[in-house]
Parts: sequence; C-alpha cells; structure tokens
Amino acid sequence: MKSLKLISSAIAMLICFVTIAQQRTITGTVTDVNSTPLPGANVFIKKSKTSAVTNFDGKYTIKAEKGDILVFSFIGMNTENVVVKNSNVINVTLKESANQLQEVVTTAYASTKKKMTTGSIMMIRGTSAGVPIPLNSQYLAAPSVAMRGVESISPKNEPMYIVDGVPVKADQVAKINPNDIDEVKVLKDESAASLYGSKAANGAVVIVTKNELYKNLSEKELDKKLNIIRPIPAQPTQEDYETFVENTFESPKTAPLSTFSIDVDNASYTNIRRFLNNGQEVPKDAVRVEEMVNFFKYNYPQPKDQHPFSINTEVSDSPWNSKNKILKIGLQGKNIPTNNLPASNLVFLIDVSGSMSDMNKLPLLKQSLKILVNELRAKDKVAIVVYAGAAGMVLKPTSGDEKKTIIESLDKLEAGGSTAGGAGIELAYKIASENFIKNGNNRVILATDGDFNVGSSSNSDMEKLIEEKRKTGVFLTCLGYGMGNYKDSKMEILADKGNGNYAYIDNIQEANRFLGKEFKGSMFAIAKDVKIQIEFNPKQVQAYRLIGYENRKLRPEDFKNDAIDAGELGSNHTVTALYEIIPAGVKSDYLNVQPDDLKYTKTETNSANYNSELATIKFRYKKPDGDKSIEMVQVIDNKSIALDKASDDLKFSSAVAWFGLKLRDSKLIADKSSEEIVKLAKQGISNDGDGYKAEFIRLVETSKQYN
Repeated sequence: MKSLKLISSAIAMLICFVTIAQQRTITGTVTDVNSTPLPGANVFIKKSKTSAVTNFDGKYTIKAEKGDILVFSFIGMNTENVVVKNSNVINVTLKESANQLQEVVTTAYASTKKKMTTGSIMMIRGTSAGVPIPLNSQYLAAPSVAMRGVESISPKNEPMYIVDGVPVKADQVAKINPNDIDEVKVLKDESAASLYGSKAANGAVVIVTKNELYKNLSEKELDKKLNIIRPIPAQPTQEDYETFVENTFESPKTAPLSTFSIDVDNASYTNIRRFLNNGQEVPKDAVRVEEMVNFFKYNYPQPKDQHPFSINTEVSDSPWNSKNKILKIGLQGKNIPTNNLPASNLVFLIDVSGSMSDMNKLPLLKQSLKILVNELRAKDKVAIVVYAGAAGMVLKPTSGDEKKTIIESLDKLEAGGSTAGGAGIELAYKIASENFIKNGNNRVILATDGDFNVGSSSNSDMEKLIEEKRKTGVFLTCLGYGMGNYKDSKMEILADKGNGNYAYIDNIQEANRFLGKEFKGSMFAIAKDVKIQIEFNPKQVQAYRLIGYENRKLRPEDFKNDAIDAGELGSNHTVTALYEIIPAGVKSDYLNVQPDDLKYTKTETNSANYNSELATIKFRYKKPDGDKSIEMVQVIDNKSIALDKASDDLKFSSAVAWFGLKLRDSKLIADKSSEEIVKLAKQGISNDGDGYKAEFIRLVETSKQYN
C-alpha cells in the first residue's frame, strides 16, 4: 500500500514536471486598428485562471502551453481568441465594438446619427458630437483621417484641414485644444472641391473655433499659438471635493504632540492621474498628498515580532527647502499567505442608477468586480445588492467557486433610475450581518460614482449612517468610478467613517492592481484603528509639519481613546508619512516666531538627557476583531544623512509629495521645479516591476507643459 502511494506521488510529480516543461513564455503587444498600444488590456488563458495585463506600452507576458487559447479583451473593443502555436510572440489588434460606439456623420453643413450610410460624408468620432479630437489630443501624433470611398489611407490621400478659414497641417490640428472647438464640418467629393479646389480632392475637415481664435494667422504665428498648451479647466461645480487647509509649521514648545490616523487610501492619486491624462487642470482640493505617496509600494522589511507591522524611520534633507529636513515614517504590514487568510463574507453593493451608464462607470465596474471574483475561494461567499430608485438583492450569498453564476449576475446589470444610496447601504449591511463569519473577513464593497440623491443624501446623514453600521464589525471598501459628476467627498466620508478603504478606478489596469494584485492588502485587514503620535524634541526641532493627512489629524487625547476610529492596515500593505522639520537654530521664512519671555506657555526640557533624540513615536492599533488597543513605542535618533545618500524610498516618496504640494500650489515650498521633481524621482525609482513609478515620472513631465 505504501509503495502504491509512492508510485502515485511520483507519477503526480512527473506530470507536474512535464506540464512545466511544456509551458513557455509568450510575449506580445496589444494595439488598436491604428497601431496604438492598449495599456490595461486583459490577457488570460481560457481553460485556467492564469492572466496578465498589458503595460503602458501595450506589452504583456504570460506562461502558456501549445494549444492554449489566449483571450484578449479591452473595454469598448471586441474580444479576440488566439490559439498558441509554435511562435513565442503573439501580437493582437483589437477592433472597436460596434455595439458600444456611436457614429456621428456629417453631410455638408449638417450632422446626423446613423448606423450605416453612403455618399459624400465622413464618419467622425470624438468626445462630443462633431468633435473628432480626443480630450488628450495634445499628447497624440497628428491625426490620420481617411474619407470613406478612398482606398488608401496614406498621408497623400488625407483630407485638407481648414481652421477658422485658414488651411493648416495635420500636426497643427492635433495641437488644438478641444475645449476651443465650436464646430466641425466634414466635406467630401464635389462639396469639398467646389469650395477649396483640387487640394481638397480627398475631402476637407473644416474646424471653427470659439471666437475664431486662429483667424488670419500666418503659419508661423499659428505654430507659436498652438504650442502654448493650456490645461482644460476642470468642472468643480459637478465634481465634489472636501475643502481643507494645508498643514502649517508648529513649534514643539507650544504643540508638543502630533497625532493622526494612518491612511491607506490612494484614490486621490488615480483621480489626479485621470485629470492629467485628459489634459485637464487638477482641482486643488482633489489633491491629498498622503494618498499620492501611499499609492506606491516601498521596500520596508517584514515585521519580526508579534506585532502586525514593522516601523521604519529615516531622516534626510528636504528637497524643496534646502535648510529643512524630512522625516520619513514607514509601516510594513505582515504578509499573510493566501491559504491562511480567513474566509470572506462579501456583499457587492452596486450603483445601477442612470448616472452610471457611461462606459467608464457600470461597464468598467462589472469588469473590475470580475477580477475580484477570480480571486475568491470555495470557502468565500458573495452576495450582490443593487440600488437605483430602490434597493434589492440580485444574488443571494453564493460560494466563491461558483464563479460562472456570480459573473452572469454581474453581466445582467443595467443602469437606469435615481440613486437610493442610503437604502442600498442598509440592505447590504443587513445581508452581511445575517451571514457574518466569526473571525472572518466580513466586508461590503460599494461601487459607485458617489452621486447619492435619494433618501439620506447629505454628507452628515451618510456619516451618521455609516458610523452606525461600523458597529456591526463589517468593514467597508469604496470603489469610485467615472468623471463629470464624481462625488469624491461622499466616497471619502464613507471610507473614513466605516472601517474602510477607498480607491478610484480610472481604468481596467487600476482595477487589476487594486482588486487583483493587491487583493490581500485591499480586502483583508490585519490591524484596525491604527494611530500615530509623535513628540518632537525642542532641543533639536524648532518647528515641524505633517505633510498631508489633513483630514486624518486627531487631538492628542484621541490617541488613547479606543472609541475614536482610525485607519485600517491590510495584509502586506505599506503606509508612509512624511514630516518636514525646521532644525533648531535655523532661520526660516515659514515660521511664526514665538516670543521667548512667555510665562505660562513656556515648556521646559531636560536637554542634558535627550541630546541624541530627535523624537519619540508611538503607535496604537487593535486586532481586526478586537476592542482594546495595543501600544508600540520607538525613539528616533537625531541622525540625518545627505539626500544623495538617502534610501530610494525616501527619495521617491519625497518626489511624490513634492509634486502633490506643487499641484496644491503650496506656499510652504521654495522650489516648484518639475525638472527637479523628475530628477529626484528618477534617483529613487526601484522596486517598480509594474511600471507605476515610471508612469508617475511621465505624469510630472507632462504637467511641465502647463507651467
């Protein structure tokens, strides 16, 4: 019997080795029909869960065997299936889905919408009817337009371009700010030739700008004007952000303690990325510096004791104020193996109101949650609640291994109606509580644009509701989608007050990062109500300020009050906080000088005993199912290293904070040079397998055009 088991084991191992030997690395690029790379396209093997996502150059890598079917998909595109044969390189071109795109055609001087038409017309597609240039056109190559009926699409067969009555080149058209365009007319055949002669034999694209901005300009004058790229103004009246004031410098003599809750959210960064990628101005209050910094992963060591996270500190020079110092505080959450994670009781709470009909809302939302579904195990369960004019359950709690059933329920969802957000939250928490798993991961996952407009709609009402639900022991994850009417302020309140976290999903790649690659950190808390309190030594520190965390600051007495809510830390999560310090004896324009002869507010210190200490830092946290806090204490030595000798983590996190302060137009930074921010970020780039840090550098370089 024992020998049979050994033989079976050997056969199993042999099969495993054969399978591994048959697998090989497949690489390639996914593009659209214009050969433009598609970042964030999904690639997976049909018969297994193995998947990959294309990077920012549209490239992917995946392990597969000969005969496997690779499935390529992207929002708004037709899915393509490719069988793996002998080649190790598979490049795929995805075509736009006719069902998800709307054609706008123009005949002479009037436009109409049709599915199919013929004659002297041309199809154009853009961000609004009649505008053939995408919002971020200033980052694209010159347009290549071909009229229907013209066989070749080479440049010599392109139409003539007319802007405000003046013939222009294709690359000049690409630089026009779409916000300046009032009207676009497309002429073909005799209509174009009769107006503009033989040069318009392949048709003409006639663009009229608001107030005819480019009328009567010479080619040189037009080039000069078009090269001044202006950001498209955001629409703050339709997108809601909480207003807050930047932290200022404080003296340790009058404010000896700095106390705040950790923040693992990173919604602000992806939202800012959306604005910059669209060539839009970033609203000042959309910038939360700590969420930008915490979007990125840093190389902190795993905890080595009984506590769920390690503490790491470093002091170096401030890159934006040369006389000052930067203190970095980094936490590294314990990495719990997936098999050891507790069972999950999840309730998807999905907004299917009319405001969710856009492609970057409900369609993207459904694709996002499918990524999460693929991570579930048989011991996990999922229920789906939707809300529009009312709330209802569309899927009862279902085992995580019934993926087909869960995905079919997601695919059936359609948008329409008003937004009963409060009713949806009530029902979702009710179902989560009824199926509560003791010592498990009980969580409501709210996916919406935050546009609550029925029932409990005010921020104060939502805050009271979610604080009450927090007492059930159910955690909350908020996923934000969309633009235009996006309600960031509501989403942040829900996550902050509901034992939760918050992410803004701007594309499928971000969904894959937050819900796939970082599934454990996003969905499994290892510590809750994590608070930090730091006491600076007045002998060494003249003044300090916490960079960011304005909405997470606590009163000193809140630190030991277990009734006060604070942030949650997930498995393998990192949290980074930065302080800017004005050392003792340094003259500073940013410091309100305190008189030395005050009688009642003067603080005495025993400098003889603490000359070597910069500060003492304390942490308090609770276990995920606990009610009593555990405290940790660590002394920070008064040792600073030059910035060029500092760790990559300090350099890169400081560069991200620097950019955030610049976007907020901070009055407390002396140097606002994008070139210097890029230089520092490049010095600190490491641990960047997914390319997010490289993307940040490109965003900063892009923003230089607006300086």
